[in-house]
Amino acid sequence: QVQLVESGGGLVQPGSSLRLSCAGTGFALGDYSIAWFRQAPGKEREGVSCSNAREGGTYYTDSMKGRFTASRDNDKNTVYLQITGLEPEDTAVYYCAAVKRDKRMPIECQRSRERDFDSWGRGTQVTVSS
Repeated sequence: QVQLVESGGGLVQPGSSLRLSCAGTGFALGDYSIAWFRQAPGKEREGVSCSNAREGGTYYTDSMKGRFTASRDNDKNTVYLQITGLEPEDTAVYYCAAVKRDKRMPIECQRSRERDFDSWGRGTQVTVSS
């Protein structure tokens, strides 16, 4: 059974950096594309990035380019999201989601529907406040 667990969130000051982790169990990370999402209070969930195992490469939502960097360590079965220059507007619950690489998805898989993903983590809270 594919399971994902996010960690690394917390309360940080504006301008700080964080590295979020998404650890997978029950599957080989290299066989899956992994997307990061976030949901701020009172707002819809929005896509951040997609590490696309089918197409290769990592793709970012335009508004996320520059301060967000996703990476993966297949040996540790973990995907990371590095966020720099955190702003109060980045306060949100951050989620990762996995979809098997042979499933046809947009190259920017973070644009896909939630139900298109095979598994979701429960999220990690990031709060940016002074």
